[in-house]
Amino acid sequence: MSLDVARVERLIAESDIRDVCLRYCRGIDRRQFDLVRSCYHPDALDEHGDFLGTVEEFVAHAERSLQRFESTVHFLGNILVEVDDSGALARSECYAVASHRLAATSEKPARDHVVGLRYIDDFERRDGTWRIADRVCAFEWTRTDPVTPGWSFTDAFRLGRTDGEDVVFAASLRVEIDGRRAFPSPTTAPHRTAPHHGEIA
Repeated sequence: MSLDVARVERLIAESDIRDVCLRYCRGIDRRQFDLVRSCYHPDALDEHGDFLGTVEEFVAHAERSLQRFESTVHFLGNILVEVDDSGALARSECYAVASHRLAATSEKPARDHVVGLRYIDDFERRDGTWRIADRVCAFEWTRTDPVTPGWSFTDAFRLGRTDGEDVVFAASLRVEIDGRRAFPSPTTAPHRTAPHHGEIA
């Protein structure tokens, strides 16, 4: 059976483009803005809700806007990637649900601001690397849910962080796990258990 080289190259391109979409979500949720920036070509434009500007302007906008939230979770569902015949251009469509946790105030309980949207991206492969050349966000729905009293995480749970100390960046998960086994009490363990609410969140 002969190898369909063009099909293999297209599948590699689709995989690389999906990785960019996933790295974008990690960058946003973990507040790793250099990672977000690396998903775009330097001359990219982004139409993102009420924001429209360059990638540098978007990164600055995101860094400011995300300070309002204790945490965010961007979940991608359907991802359709269409690579053109040149093998250097592609259009992707990512369905997403983005949840944004707002802290409680004296007037309001904690709330989850949830948005359904699609990321529509034109990708270009330059110097062998796929990145976003232009992005348009198409918004489908939004709602705000109050966080009602109920079950919550105890100190035994490792919480996600909105910085570079999140466990996903650990050099070794075994070291992280062994640290918890050696210091079972979260109040004395040297491992990370909760986000610092004074930092960008």
